[in-house]
Amino acid sequence: MKGRPDNLSPEVEMRPVVLEIEGLTHYFDSLRAVHDFSVTLKEGELVGLIGPNGAGKTTIFNLITGVYRPTAGSIRYEGAELVGLPSHEIIQMGIARTFQNIRLFANLTVLDNVLIAHHPHTGYGLLDAILRSRRFRESEKVLIERSQELLAIFGLEERQNDIASSLPYGLQRRLEIARALATQPYLLLLDEPAAGMNPGEVIELMELIHFIRDKFKLTIFLVEHQMRVVMGICEWITVMDFGEIIARGTPREIQNDPKVIEAYLGKGAVVGARAEVA
Repeated sequence: MKGRPDNLSPEVEMRPVVLEIEGLTHYFDSLRAVHDFSVTLKEGELVGLIGPNGAGKTTIFNLITGVYRPTAGSIRYEGAELVGLPSHEIIQMGIARTFQNIRLFANLTVLDNVLIAHHPHTGYGLLDAILRSRRFRESEKVLIERSQELLAIFGLEERQNDIASSLPYGLQRRLEIARALATQPYLLLLDEPAAGMNPGEVIELMELIHFIRDKFKLTIFLVEHQMRVVMGICEWITVMDFGEIIARGTPREIQNDPKVIEAYLGKGAVVGARAEVA
């Protein structure tokens, strides 16, 4: 199955390719987690990746970001092969992600969590940091200002001196996205950003994802179990089950696809049950 739907607009199809995955396969010992996965994301797209638990979605993100090395296949970012590169080099190339389980520096302040993510862009060396040189002081001032600007976007400016673990769950999710943006990515991978959020927080998150996509000129690849989010903001969606792609299309097409309904609800599910997937 090729990496894109057939019915996307000509304007979108003319954009440059940001991420191109072909024939991606991964085994954990003898267990096949992903088989022949392909996807192509164009500049500025907001694309969803969904499927039942254990379908292989987070494994795809781990393969893209160098956590795992695939058994077979290719992952190209702006034409450059990522397979075999360590995670820190992939981040420096312009790819950032969030995680299913929040991974903040829990005992550091909100501001420090974002400052740390700016590290690849500091502009000073180790000796400058040790001696607290003028270059160090000036660079730190700039990075603090940039970090505070990000926190303001996410409504966290008043909490910048709070310990990260003291934030309510929804704000911790926002902080994790702000920290990812501090690495100055072009491609942002969001792994279940709405997990644990109440309905009001989910609506705010949907608006926020659209806003940051446009403001920071990002391409976004989204894994999410809350179908309200996926169907509400994604331009097109890929569906996985048991490590393989079973469908690809617009939200409306996915909502009405019999293979998708069966994957979520089991064999014999009637078409009228598609509301469970929507």
